[in-house]
Amino acid sequence: MTQTLALAVDEYAGGRFVVNVIRDRCKECEFCIAICPVKILVKGQNSNRFGYRPPVVTEPDKCIGCRLCEYVCPEFAIYVTKGGRS
Repeated sequence: MTQTLALAVDEYAGGRFVVNVIRDRCKECEFCIAICPVKILVKGQNSNRFGYRPPVVTEPDKCIGCRLCEYVCPEFAIYVTKGGRS
């Protein structure tokens, strides 16, 4: 018998890129917030099921798609995909 874990993913769709945060993987290390070159990530107000506050994207249109947040996250809780608008 296989069990599937549903992951709550917050999507922040901007112009060319989408920042995705897997809420329950985040451990609030704030590495992504510190490394973001355009400073669009901030600590969120709402806690995940473990009591940590995942980051939120304040201005998704300003995301440059560098993926530094994705590369630095030790929990693989954030990733960037291409959006629909160019």
